[in-house]
Amino acid sequence: MTPGPAVGGAAGSTGGPARVPRNHVVVLFGATGDLAARKLIPGFFHLCEVGLMPSDFRIIGCSRSDCTDDDFVGVAADAITRFGSSDPTGEAWEAFSSRLGFVPADDYGDLAAAVSQARSGIGDDAAVLHYLSVPPLAMPGIIGELDSSGLAGAASKVILEKPFGTDLASATELDALLHSVFNEDQIFRIDHFLGKEDVQNILAVRFSNRLFEPIWCAEHVRNIQIDVPETLGIENRAGFYDATGAFRDMVVTHLFQTLGFVAMEPPSRFTSDSLHREKQRVFDALAPLDPSRVVRGQYEGYLDADGVAEGSTTETLVALEARIDNERWDGVPIYLRTGKRMPLDKRAVILKLKHPPMGMFDDQDTHGNELVFEIGEPGSIRINFTSKEPGASLELGSAHMDFDYRSSFDPRCELEAYERLLHDAMLDDHMLFNRSEGIERLWEVSAPLLDSPPEVESYPVGSWGPAAVDGLLSPYHWRLPHQSG
Repeated sequence: MTPGPAVGGAAGSTGGPARVPRNHVVVLFGATGDLAARKLIPGFFHLCEVGLMPSDFRIIGCSRSDCTDDDFVGVAADAITRFGSSDPTGEAWEAFSSRLGFVPADDYGDLAAAVSQARSGIGDDAAVLHYLSVPPLAMPGIIGELDSSGLAGAASKVILEKPFGTDLASATELDALLHSVFNEDQIFRIDHFLGKEDVQNILAVRFSNRLFEPIWCAEHVRNIQIDVPETLGIENRAGFYDATGAFRDMVVTHLFQTLGFVAMEPPSRFTSDSLHREKQRVFDALAPLDPSRVVRGQYEGYLDADGVAEGSTTETLVALEARIDNERWDGVPIYLRTGKRMPLDKRAVILKLKHPPMGMFDDQDTHGNELVFEIGEPGSIRINFTSKEPGASLELGSAHMDFDYRSSFDPRCELEAYERLLHDAMLDDHMLFNRSEGIERLWEVSAPLLDSPPEVESYPVGSWGPAAVDGLLSPYHWRLPHQSG
């Protein structure tokens, strides 16, 4: 790799003084895979464009593909063209592409030599960031190789993709292996939902506004819904998905982690330790899942996909009820749902409030208030409420107030979730990453379901799943598709 012109080091379109990481060598395992193409390579390029990459860096792709440096530059250009926010052209692309290289994953001696050469080129004090964009089963082998090849020293750190293990035993075993090689402050367990603006804004809206915090409790909240339907199927991820399923892929990771933000007590300070402490208290208070309050679905045609095992009972949809056994959330059911091949692509967190205590309007068809966080890039917030309709009589109707990020803030300040987390990891900021005790507690809570999963039920493509999904909430309903306001 021949270094190109200097990049980074200045405030970019993200606004304000940029926090620029120290120089880095990034080793991207799974560099020719789907996640690298969709998120990681375009994310690094965008950070480079806006001045949030280090002043000097190298990115070394590593996978089982038979690739040269030039081939990998082509892979990166294709990924950015298809999934990036701008085209791979001009000075920004020249600066970025000149810092790309590739080493096949079958020789860690060659990889160690490439990392050493890269560090020599940008300064021996450069950090080394290993990103393991690989399935859970591949992680232990890579960690062992990093150790034996000298790639896990004091200057190194590692990002691990979810799911972290496949159950409590494997998560505990993986964590023990990690800690035999790395210190905790070198480990970044990523969950990209926590990098999304709207998930973080749950904390900001709740804790910085007197308007919301007083109602954030069992006295006022009827139920909480975290709902993530997807129109996509398993696409080219059949091998990974059939071994993982919707629960491990989405619920024990994204949805539970989001619930930690939604349900926590106010942190004493807005620091990484305080935030993790309060999120852990939520996880500790989660009741073990009751398999009778779980619905598992599989969309029609899933079994015909290449890479899916014959007769597979892997779920492509899961809906469940959770409970938090503490004073704040006593008696409040929490409903989580996610699935493939559903009618909408949505990510929503909904607090459905109880009816007002006074029965002044009981003879009219009024609805409880709702606070809806739609988690997008970057998302929106809606408050649904009841108001008087215009006219000579006092008739009630549904109304709403909306907040949209792009209409209130400069969209140039926006970072996609992976971009935010990649930048944080290079800055050694652990606030939006997960800790082992939280992950292991969530596997512990999930054990009853994993040990005795209910039968998987078929559902048509483009539907909202088996009928039992709606029955789970009876006599209430999911906000999606029955959107009010």
